This record gives sequence, C-alpha cells and structure tokens, in this order.
Amino acid sequence: MEFGIEAMNAYGGEAYLDIRTLFEKRGLDLTRFDNLLMEKKAVGMPWEDAITNGVNAAKALVDALTPEEQARIELVIASTESGVDFGKAISTYIHDHLGLHRRCRVFEVKQACYGGTAALQMALGFVASGVSPGAKALVIATDEARNGSRNTYHEPSQGTGAVALLVGSDPRVLSMDLGANGYYSYEVMDTCRPQVGIEAGDPDVSLLAYLDCLQNSFKGYAERVEGADFRTSFDYLAFHTPFAGMVKGAHRKMMRAFGGPGLGAAQIEEDFQRRIGPATRYCTQVGNIYSATVFLALCGLIDHANAQDFHRVGLFSYGSGCSSEFYSGTFDRNSQRVQARFDIGGHLTRRHSLSMDEYERILDRSMEIGFGTKDAEVQVGDLSSLYARQFEGRKRLRLVRVKGFHREYAWT
Repeated sequence: MEFGIEAMNAYGGEAYLDIRTLFEKRGLDLTRFDNLLMEKKAVGMPWEDAITNGVNAAKALVDALTPEEQARIELVIASTESGVDFGKAISTYIHDHLGLHRRCRVFEVKQACYGGTAALQMALGFVASGVSPGAKALVIATDEARNGSRNTYHEPSQGTGAVALLVGSDPRVLSMDLGANGYYSYEVMDTCRPQVGIEAGDPDVSLLAYLDCLQNSFKGYAERVEGADFRTSFDYLAFHTPFAGMVKGAHRKMMRAFGGPGLGAAQIEEDFQRRIGPATRYCTQVGNIYSATVFLALCGLIDHANAQDFHRVGLFSYGSGCSSEFYSGTFDRNSQRVQARFDIGGHLTRRHSLSMDEYERILDRSMEIGFGTKDAEVQVGDLSSLYARQFEGRKRLRLVRVKGFHREYAWT
C-alpha cells in the first residue's frame, strides 16, 4: 500500500516587492543581486499572520473534499517559527476556521525551516501505521518574516506564505519512499529568533551548516537505500531554498562530491537547470517561507517538470539550529493534473506589485499586532485600495482583532 501527498496548495500572499527595486532603494550592492537568483518577495499585510497564511493555503484542499472525506482528517499539524502563543498551537485556530471535525488531533511543531518536514514525517507515520485505516492528515507549514532585517542583506530573501499538504493512502501527487531517509542534526547557532521581531545569526555559519547537512544527510540516505546515486537515482531534486542562488551553489558542491570524476562546469549547469530548475520557479517569486520552503519548491517542481510516467524526486530539508533530512518520493504526469486545479502559478501572478512607499508603510505597521498582543483592532487604514483589490470578496481569512489575547478572524 502506498502513502504520501494526496494534494497540496501554496499561498504566497497577495502582494510582492520586486527584488531589484529593493536593492536599488536600499543602496545594496547590485553585484550581489545576481547571486540571489530571486525576482520577487511575498509581503504580508497587517491583517495577515501565520494562521491566516495557513488557512488560506489549506482551504482549497478541504473544500475539494466531500463531507465524508473531511471527517477522515484525524490529524492537523502546523509547523511554524512564527507562532503567536507559548502554549496555544496555531493549529487550533486553523482547525477551527477550516471547519474540521472535532474528533481530531491538533498540535504545532517547531524546528526552524525543518519543521514542515518533521510534520510531514509525523503525518506519514500516523497514516501508514494502520491504527485508523483510511484516516487522513493535514500538514500546514506556515511562516512570515519579521521586519527587523530592514536595510540588511537578509531582507531581500525573506518572504511570507504557507503550503498545505493532504496526507493519506491515495498519494496522487507524491508517493513517499517510506524508510528512505537520511538524517543529520547537531547544535549550532547559525540563525535564530531570540526575541519578538528579531531574526539573528551568522549567514556564513548557516551556509556552511546547510552544506554540511546536505552532504551528510544524503550519505545517511545512501546507507539506507542500496545503490543510491546522487546523479542518477533522482530525475528531479527539490531543496530547502532560502534563495535559489544558495541552492545552485549547494548543487554544484554535491555534484563535485558525488557526481563522479571529470564533470565540467557546463555539465553541472545543465544538470542544475534540468533537475532543480523547475523546483526554483515559485521560490524565486515568493522568497524564503521557512518551514514551508521545501514544499514550495516541490509545488514548483510538480507544476513545471517535464512529467512522464514515473519520476523520483530527492528532497532536502534543513532547519537552522540544526536538523536536516534527505528523503524521496515518486510522481507522474497525473500529479500535474491533480495540482493544476489549484493554479498556484496563477495566484502568484495575480498578486499586487508594491511600490517602495507601500512596502515601507506595510513594514511600519507589521509589528502593530505581534506575539503577546493582548488587545488590538486591526485597521485596513491607508491600505484600503490594496485591500479592496486583493482581498475584498475573495474569501481570504483575515485577522480582525485581538481581545484578551484571543485572536478573532473573519472571511473577506
């Protein structure tokens, strides 16, 4: 029996900022722009948070199910490093606003950008265990960047959004290779969120840890999977993508280490464009969405691969601190047909292009309601025209107020 992803959907916000514009307005070194391989970054509104992002990604999945199928969702896991409470999981809000059955486990996991994969593996373990035959799990990886990185080289890559995965025994999108996993984890202080509104760390240490984990998690995978070969075992690859330029460098290092002797630069470039290029398509339009980024890469891959009858994809997930995993699954052309109904690419195309002035105003307001806010009303204010164009009447969940620490939401 097969288990894996039955459907998935991404929410990349309703507005974006052009990355070159940001570089120019911030006075950043444009020679570093080309190395990012990024085009746009998703920008969250003052009435959005990790909860609205998650619900707006998951709603289309839930709406596509029959009432009987919805009732078989017995596990809802949210992964995030953008939580709103030390004790109350954001999955409680997500479960409520999706209208799911109350006979359901709900909880939240956290391990930086690895959290989404941790949630997926938990969900797979549950549905594959057979303890509740036919049960489904809903995994929501959702995050948002803080505005504390203004005027730094971190700012261009930081995005906001979510990816929702329906996990079960009818894996029409991705059938997982159960047991084909390589793990590699250790303590390192590369990046972290030690205070509200602050992302701190050392990007050089983080890059080195990412590369170290990629090599060693793949070695762990190869020890478990007989004959595993980085160059030939996977038709496609989807990596955690803080920015596409980082993934390109990581792929180059892996090809030199595991691709065999005599590989030239042109061969490595061709391999990158063919096997990883499709997985970077959406990431270059959204930016780093932390625990959801590896799944955003997978969404881009499924939508843009030259899909035939059978393809194996190698996935790499990394979370600062650090924890990592290399794992795999298979898909085919039918996976694209299943995913086409969610029109992720169309959603990203229809977003509003922000001016720098709009972007600055949004940043100024983005911390009005944050972690620990007790009472507040969320006003549309000077963003009314953007709200009317991108949210009004489009059935997006939005934050309305916080009353006695309790967050209240409504559909637009």
